[in-house]
Amino acid sequence: PSVDDLADEMEDVDFDDEGAEEPDAEAWETEDDEGVEDSMEAQDDSEVTFSLHSASVFCVSLDPKTNTLAVTGGEDDKAFVWRVSDGELLFECSGHKDSVTCAGFSHDSVFVATGDMSGLIKVWRVDSKEEVWSFEVGDLEWMEWHPQAHVLLAGTADGNSWMWKIPSGDCKTFQGPACPATCGRILPDGKRAVVGYEDGTMRIWDLKQGTSLHVLKGQDGHQDPLTCVASNQDGSLIMTGSVDCHAKLINSATGKVVCVFKMESTAPKAPAGEGEEAESNSVESLGFCNVMPLAAVGYLDGTLAIYDLSTQSLRHKCQHESGIVQLLWEESSAVVYTCSLDGAVRLWDARSGKMISEYRGHSAEILDFAVNKDASIVVTTSGDHQAKVFCVQRPDR
Repeated sequence: PSVDDLADEMEDVDFDDEGAEEPDAEAWETEDDEGVEDSMEAQDDSEVTFSLHSASVFCVSLDPKTNTLAVTGGEDDKAFVWRVSDGELLFECSGHKDSVTCAGFSHDSVFVATGDMSGLIKVWRVDSKEEVWSFEVGDLEWMEWHPQAHVLLAGTADGNSWMWKIPSGDCKTFQGPACPATCGRILPDGKRAVVGYEDGTMRIWDLKQGTSLHVLKGQDGHQDPLTCVASNQDGSLIMTGSVDCHAKLINSATGKVVCVFKMESTAPKAPAGEGEEAESNSVESLGFCNVMPLAAVGYLDGTLAIYDLSTQSLRHKCQHESGIVQLLWEESSAVVYTCSLDGAVRLWDARSGKMISEYRGHSAEILDFAVNKDASIVVTTSGDHQAKVFCVQRPDR
């Protein structure tokens, strides 16, 4: 046989063999991969999976009035309002041109607002599914509804905080320092808001007057950007968290620091190589317990710290394998929920410091979550492009 014939034969053989081997090769590969992903993918404790997003899902909120609807926003420039009971889509909040990083319902569930990174904010009327208002600000950092009124507050990368009446659009701005307004929270009285900035300062604003009531800076402020703020139920205490690993407890009436909670990083600091950053830790989330004088602080190194406010001391350290993204307290008990980069939601008893239960189902990190009023369900969003609903009824209730 000539060389050409041989070449032909070889081609045939090659081709046939490949065909024969394919199913086997595939089975082999998946088996191999399974071992790696088993830990994350095998277990799914969720009741409902919402999978209309085609990229990471960054944010979720539940409608406060009925807790039956969720709104999620994602890296796919989309936001959806859907039913928690079965994942059924109610409507899409269309028209965003950038990742939707903020989404939430008004206090009475009449409106839903969605905001994207580029600063386009849209408000929809939930019952008619119609857009009623939109506005474009600078790059958006955070957004929050007023606790008692159809008023929306947002902070932007140029340091301004904006306040609008919805749907009229009447507007007020609060000028911060010339650096991003990284986090903000309207206090329970509805008359003041606390805003944290990238330069480590914090301001308490009078929403009606548009004036700054208190400014925390220098030694009183943080040494690094603020990451989160929270207030207790009556608004008398504020807590701020920062990249500097400190959480500060502040009297909202006087603007004075009551106490500073410091967490020394448990990870040994590796010397930073050329162009590398040293192992870092920061405060990622914090919140107050409603039924006991306790506060929780979640750190990037996976530490959940429960502090006793009456003695201003550390009560428990609850260790996670990976960084805590967010924490939330149950409304009427001393149970704190955490979600973390390992894709799990965990419930902790703040009195004992013990883990009550853990829920899995995501194959990537959880980026945000919400708990309904009676603490029977948790809705999570993740880098795996999905949102999930978990039932967390507990035998001790």
